[in-house]
Amino acid sequence: MSITFEDGIESQKAAWGAVFSMTLCVFVLIASEFMPVSLLTPIASGLSISEGQAGQAISISGVFAVITSLFISTFASRLDRRIVVLGLTALLTLSGIIVTFAPTYPVLMIGRAILGISIGGFWSMSTAIVMRLVSESQVPAALALLNAGNAIAATISAPAGSLLGAYIGWRGAFFLVVPVSLLAILWQFISLPSLPARAGQASPNVFRLLRRPPVIAGMMAILLLFMGQFALFTYLRPFLEQVTHLGIETLSFSLLVMGFAGAGGTWMIGKLLMHRLFSILVVIPLVMAGLALFLIAFGDRELPVFAALVGWGLFGTAAPVGWGTWLSRYLADDAEAGGGLQVAVIQLAITAGASIGGLLFDIVGWRSAFVLSAALLAGSSLTSIVAWHTVRRAS
Repeated sequence: MSITFEDGIESQKAAWGAVFSMTLCVFVLIASEFMPVSLLTPIASGLSISEGQAGQAISISGVFAVITSLFISTFASRLDRRIVVLGLTALLTLSGIIVTFAPTYPVLMIGRAILGISIGGFWSMSTAIVMRLVSESQVPAALALLNAGNAIAATISAPAGSLLGAYIGWRGAFFLVVPVSLLAILWQFISLPSLPARAGQASPNVFRLLRRPPVIAGMMAILLLFMGQFALFTYLRPFLEQVTHLGIETLSFSLLVMGFAGAGGTWMIGKLLMHRLFSILVVIPLVMAGLALFLIAFGDRELPVFAALVGWGLFGTAAPVGWGTWLSRYLADDAEAGGGLQVAVIQLAITAGASIGGLLFDIVGWRSAFVLSAALLAGSSLTSIVAWHTVRRAS
């Protein structure tokens, strides 16, 4: 049974209001996930813990996101998807409240674990839900919109958290996500149509998908892509400070421009994916690998580095849109299970890439982390070619 656009929604202008409401939720999710990056010191001070312990508040949300993404389809197999989205957004709000008023470290970690459940569940089902809200030709544009919210939130969350924390404290910074998430719930309640579970759907078990060679190749390409991306991206700030020698204002401006370039990239790729899906999936990581090597060669020059950061934002944020479109086309019958598997792979890749890249950055030097990034991204490009051929062979 294919999970695709439902004719009854067409009269609602393809439910674009619902897509926008999901984009707002994405914005709050990503902002909540990455805000602790710039607030570790005040969190540690406020709860009388070490900064290393405070940093685990980021890790635990990732762990619970992976677990949830693997099993959400099973637990929600008979539920109306509208109820599921509203419930996940409610958990996001609950997480913000718990973190804001957490009296102790364990309570803080509970709040962050709840956030991980919301992140994993929402991203796992987002592609399948978008496929039921808009027509097939509009899916890339809708996924691009979701990832634009992702790009903007990832760009402003750290600097905004730092600024807000200085004026209203870390608790006040976290509390600000609560009214925005409540607005998202209200918007979803008004705009999201009923999306009942469909009878006769395939098993929600995500692991059965690994029996298909195209899925194995596609997920391996995704794994290498995100490992390569975050082996470099995670350490851009120390690179820009220590190698390029940017001042804090220039550094912040450069990262902000990179984020907005990412938002532009998601808009551009939505136009291209209808006709050139696999060529884009091959080219994007190859270009990013070239940019990583470019940064190694010209890392001490401000203008070339600035240009490379714009390119990195443009292509790096567009990549998830491409793989989301791949999922909507080649796993249309298993979009929810496929989405869960994809999110689990991405979260594991981000953790592995950042961890390995960090070890190399500290022990061997920044160039080794950037070389690793280039190698992994080139591997993603080659694996995308394999995925392309396996899909053609299977069809």
